[in-house]
This record gives sequence, structure tokens and C-alpha cells, in this order.
Amino acid sequence: MKRVKIRKIGNSYGVLLPKDLLEMLHATEGDELVFERDEAGVRVKVTDPGTDEMLQTAEDTMERRFNVLRALSK
Repeated sequence: MKRVKIRKIGNSYGVLLPKDLLEMLHATEGDELVFERDEAGVRVKVTDPGTDEMLQTAEDTMERRFNVLRALSK
């Protein structure tokens, strides 16, 4: 288990992530972290902007072309 301390940074709060924790997350400078609550507590994931954009495009296409996709699936 890794522990980090919340620190005051100007008018906000933040945490500094040690290098080994970043390696554990497969994260590098500039990556975005997502915090999700689940039954076990809070899950931390690194987002991939390219994948997020691709998934959003697929969802938009499926909404617009719902009838076509339904017909193709038969």
C-alpha cells in the first residue's frame, strides 16, 4: 500500500506522486488520472485521451446510426 500526503498548494490542495507510484500506474507527466468510487473504495486509473476520443466517436456513431446497426446485426 502506498500513502501520499495532501498538501496545500496556493489556494488549492494537491498530492505529489512518487516515481514508483507513477510506475505502478503506468503514468507519466501530463497524463490525467480518473478517480472512480466502487464497492471496494476508490479506484484510480490513467486515462488515454486518444482512446477516450475514439470511444466517444463510436458512441456518437452508434446513436446516429442505430437503425442501420440494428439491421446489420440481423
